[in-house]
This record gives sequence, structure tokens and C-alpha cells, in this order.
Amino acid sequence: MNRPDSDKLFAGSIPSLYETYLVPLIFEPYATDLAARLASRSPARVLEIAAGTGVLTRALASRLPDHVAIVATDLNQAMLDHAMTLGLQRPVEWRQADAMHLPFEDQTFDAVVCQFGAMFFPDKAAAFAEARRVLRPGGVFIFNVWDHIRENEFADVVTAALEPLFPDDPPRFLARTPHGYHDRAAIERDLGGGGFAAPPEIVTVAARSRASSAEAVAMAYCQGTPLRNEIEARDASRLAEVTDAGAAAISQRFGRGVVDGKIQAHVVAVQR
Repeated sequence: MNRPDSDKLFAGSIPSLYETYLVPLIFEPYATDLAARLASRSPARVLEIAAGTGVLTRALASRLPDHVAIVATDLNQAMLDHAMTLGLQRPVEWRQADAMHLPFEDQTFDAVVCQFGAMFFPDKAAAFAEARRVLRPGGVFIFNVWDHIRENEFADVVTAALEPLFPDDPPRFLARTPHGYHDRAAIERDLGGGGFAAPPEIVTVAARSRASSAEAVAMAYCQGTPLRNEIEARDASRLAEVTDAGAAAISQRFGRGVVDGKIQAHVVAVQR
């Protein structure tokens, strides 16, 4: 599937809105989960790819012992810039890096970890090969990806709400990219293509997504993700209208005030 370049563009006000609205909405419980899984393996040197605004980085810094070195990378410098303003309890090395071409020597990390970034890789097998290349023998690659959009209620409702607003070309970013890499067989095939010979462990983890209001959910998705790029490419003057439509759909489905919906992801671990 060909994806537009705008799918991977997190710039302008998106990083700030992403951190304010989307991180607490859907990312924090999975960051806690990944950090716990990694801590149980006692790595000495960890590489995070696609770190975004650092929600997993902060969880790793809190959960891993101080002697564990953490290097956090992302393709988008704007996301790293925002992450670095949020502060950490311990030193972390931040570096702009493309997961397809990691700027590190072979076999330099005990673990590579990635939270909800693999869906954005243009060539999954090539990116997985890079993760394997920088892993030491016996090291582990752990990552998570969102399950099908129908298993993630807020994203599904927002996507459906936008279709009648742009009937000739509805924005499909959420279904196409964040929720577009959920097939277990495809994940296993791409890991094999990246050189991982061991069978991966894949578990499905469901959680609850909560927000103070339907408006907060709509802001998260419509303005805190590259869905905003799709909306503005169609008609920038309609961003507020579209966000309001998303909020109305969430409110109609989940009620007013605090809202609660299902989220679900696959967590993948494979050893080098």
C-alpha cells in the first residue's frame, strides 16, 4: 500500500497536541507495559526507535536501573525537540535517526524497543533488519502495533465521522497507517525478512482509553496526528468544523462528560 508522505509528518503544533491529548488517551498504558517487559530482561544498553514525544522513554527511564544506557531516536526532530522539553529523572541520549538507516555500529545494544512506530516504516523488513543489525547476539527486539481499527473504538468512530464530510476522498490516515499493520502473519513474515530466525512471541493486549470529554478525543485524533495533514490538504479552513464533527460522533456514541472506550494492540518480542 502506498502511503502519502504526510502520514509520517509530525510538525507544527502536532507534537504539542499529540503530547497533551493523544499520549494520555492511548499511549501511557502501553508504555508502562513495554517498559515492564523490557525491565524483566535486564538489558545494559537500550535503543528506542520512533520515540515520538518520549512517553515510552520516560517509562523506561523510570523503570530501568540508572546504570542502563538509553538512546532514544525519532525520524521527526520536532517530536524529539518537544520530548526534550518535558524533562527526565535521569540522562538519556536523544538522536534524530531514521529507523531504516540507524546511525549505530553493529551489535551495540542489548535491546531495541519501539512503541507504535513499526506501522510507519515504509519497508518493514528493512527496518527490522536494521534493528537486528544493532542488536547483540541474544538481544531482544520488542515493539507494539495497534490492532485493527474496529478494535479501537475512538479511532473507529472518528474515522467514520469524517467520511460524510469528504465523501469523494475521505481521510483514512487512522485506518491506513496506525491501524494498518495488525496481521500477525504479515508481522512474522516481515521479521523473517529482516533476518530474525527465532519465532516471535506475539500477545494481544486490550486496555481502556479514557478522556475528560468527547472534545478531547477529537482534538487528539483530528489535530494531534497526521490526520490533521489530510484534513488541511482537503480544506484547511474546515479543521475546526471537522474536529467538532468528530467530537459530536464520540459524544453520541459514548455520552457527554468523561468518555471510555476500548483500545487494543499486539505486543511482539523476538530474540536475535
